[in-house]
Amino acid sequence: MDWTEIIITVPAADTETAGNIAQMTVPYGIWTEDYSSLEQEVLEIAKIDLIDEDLLAQDRTHGKIHIFISPEDNPAEAVSFIRERLNALGIENEISSASCDVESCLESWKKYFNPLPVGEKLLIRPVWRDDYDPSGRTVLNLDPGLAFGTGAHETTRLCLEALEKYVFPGCTMLDVGCGSGILSVAALLLGAKSALGIDIDEMAVKASRDNARLNNVENGYTAVRGDLADKAEGCYDIITANIVADAIIALSPDITAHMNENSIYIMSGIIDSRLDDVISAMPEDLVITGQYEEKGWLCLVAKKK
Repeated sequence: MDWTEIIITVPAADTETAGNIAQMTVPYGIWTEDYSSLEQEVLEIAKIDLIDEDLLAQDRTHGKIHIFISPEDNPAEAVSFIRERLNALGIENEISSASCDVESCLESWKKYFNPLPVGEKLLIRPVWRDDYDPSGRTVLNLDPGLAFGTGAHETTRLCLEALEKYVFPGCTMLDVGCGSGILSVAALLLGAKSALGIDIDEMAVKASRDNARLNNVENGYTAVRGDLADKAEGCYDIITANIVADAIIALSPDITAHMNENSIYIMSGIIDSRLDDVISAMPEDLVITGQYEEKGWLCLVAKKK
């Protein structure tokens, strides 16, 4: 069955807000056309000032957010939600949709993902891009597939930046809602001994295993299908949950069973309006030791008291 491509056009100044709203409808298959700072971005990524004429001809006054929705989801519901939120904020918008086969969606989606520096140590490299300069960073090769994260969204970047601070040689990791496996692979590249990824989606489990192989860390990585942490046994030095607020809340009662006294628990995917809900649901023996925020998304770090 065909997927659906939804295109949201808004004034350039509102592109970021519209992208955050779009992210609430699906956690995957989103890319943004924003040419308002084209020259600066090309210089930062490609280190050149020669820009293709087709790019120079693009509209600088508006941004476009593209969402690809699988047949199992509800495109009409997504359009209604996005339009309602944009109108409530007074953001001028135009929304269109069309069916597309998954291969066409994937090729369109790939064009707009560039190698992405994250934190101080990592460079996320989509496997289809060879024009990059690692500049001394650890390269994480990623083939996310249409339905899983690339590391470009704030929630994943915040998690990766936190991981850089807490991963140590020989540590063990539990990655709840592993998706593309980006967090587990990053931890292994940064020195972790082992990582267990759990996801309710069998395709995510497969994608994460493939990405571990792409980065030659498959010997340290295990991926299983399961709901939250139901497949995890024992304790881990680092636990990540880059999911959504409701899932983090559901995970909270069981999480300390997998933590020792020195474990770090990193939670992300929390929209700012749900922060108090997440904190209220945390076990009494956990204390927040770090809080990171970007564009209305939050990442929390917790330890046992």
